Amino acid sequence: MKAFSFVHAADLHLGYAQYNLDVRRKDFNNVFGELADKTIELAPDFMILAGDIFEHARPSNSTLEAAISNFRRLKDAGIPVLAVDGSHDSAPNMITSTILNPLDSAGLIWYLPRHEGACWRNENCYVYGIPNFRTARKTQEELPLFLKKNKPAPDPSLFNVLVFHMALDIPAIKPPKMEAEAGLESLPEGFDYYAGGHIHKPYQSKFKNGFLSYSGGTETASYDEAKIKKGFYHVQVSKTGKPKLERINLDTPRRFIVLEQTYTGLTPSKITEAAVQLVKDNDEPEAIIVPVIKGVLPAEAGRGEIDLAKIRSASKKALLVHPVLRLRETEISEEIIRSIFGGDIKDLKTKAFEYFFEIFKENYNREESEKIARLALDLIAPLVDKREIKVKEKLEEFL
Repeated sequence: MKAFSFVHAADLHLGYAQYNLDVRRKDFNNVFGELADKTIELAPDFMILAGDIFEHARPSNSTLEAAISNFRRLKDAGIPVLAVDGSHDSAPNMITSTILNPLDSAGLIWYLPRHEGACWRNENCYVYGIPNFRTARKTQEELPLFLKKNKPAPDPSLFNVLVFHMALDIPAIKPPKMEAEAGLESLPEGFDYYAGGHIHKPYQSKFKNGFLSYSGGTETASYDEAKIKKGFYHVQVSKTGKPKLERINLDTPRRFIVLEQTYTGLTPSKITEAAVQLVKDNDEPEAIIVPVIKGVLPAEAGRGEIDLAKIRSASKKALLVHPVLRLRETEISEEIIRSIFGGDIKDLKTKAFEYFFEIFKENYNREESEKIARLALDLIAPLVDKREIKVKEKLEEFL
C-alpha cells in the first residue's frame, strides 16, 4: 500500500437561512467555497462528506447552483467526493428521494449507499457508506437489514474507511438534548477509520481496532456551537496504514458573540436595560450577538414584559441581535416543595401531580392547571420509554 491522504468533512448544511436571513444562507455557501479551496490546495486522493451536506433534501436552485460549482471544481482537480446522506438531506420518502442521487448521476459526487456494495475503492483504500435512517427507532430496525443486503467487505490489504452520519452512544460527545441513534456495537468491525457526521464538535478516539473521528461542522448552525472552532480533518495515511489527523481550521464562518447573564430578582424593565447595555458594550461589525437572559423573575412579573425589540435594536454594527430568554417566571418556595414531598402518605404520582400543578397555576386558572399537570404526568412514562406514537396520541388528545 502506498501512502495517501483524504479529507474528512461533514455537516455543511448548505441552504440554511438561519434566523430567516438570506445572508446566512450565503455564509454557509461561502464556507463550502473555502473548504473546496483548501481541499484543492491539499490535493488529497479523495474527499469524504459524512452527511448533512444540505439543510434540506430539496435545496433551492441558488443553493444547488453554488454547491454544483464547488463540486465541479473538486472534480476538475481530480478529487472524488464520497458522500453519505444525513438527517437533514436524507430522503423523507421514496418519491421525494434526496438531492444526492442526481448529483451522483451527474458524476459530481459518489453517493456511497446508492452503489453496489455501498462502497468505493482504489488501489489503497476501501470506503463503505451507511445511509441515515432519520430516527433511533428506524436505525435500530433498518441498519441491520442494510448491512445484510450490502455486506461490508473490508480488505486487510487496504486501508478501510466506514462513513456514517449518526450520533453514537458516547456521553463525551453527545449533546444533552441529542438522542443517540445507535450503540457502538451497531457499526461493523474491520475498519481502520470510522468517519462520522452529525456531531458538530470535532472528536477523535480509538474505536474497535481502528480510529473514530467526527470532523465537526463547518459553520455555526446553533448559537451554542459558537465557541467551537470550525474546520475539517486532513487524514494522512502512511505506507504501514497508520492515520495521522491534521486539523484544518476555516476562516470564513460568521462571528457569533454569545453573552450569558443571570438576572435573578431584577424587574423586566431592569433586565431590558441591562441587556441593552450588554449588547452596546459588545457590539462588533457584522457579528451575530446572542444575549442569553437567565434567572428567576420576581413574583407577578412575566417573561412577556421583557422588551425584546429594544434589545434587538441596541446594536449599531452587528448583523443581528438574537435574544434568548431562559427566564423562569417564578420560583416555587421551599415550603411548598416540602409540603408536597415531605410526607409519606401520598404516593409518588400524587406528589408529582401536585408539584406540576403548583408550577402551572402561576400562569393558568385552576381547571387548566389541572389538565396540563395531568398531561405532564401522563407523558413521563412514554417519553422515558421513547414511545413516540404514544406521546403523539397524548398530545393530540389534549389539543
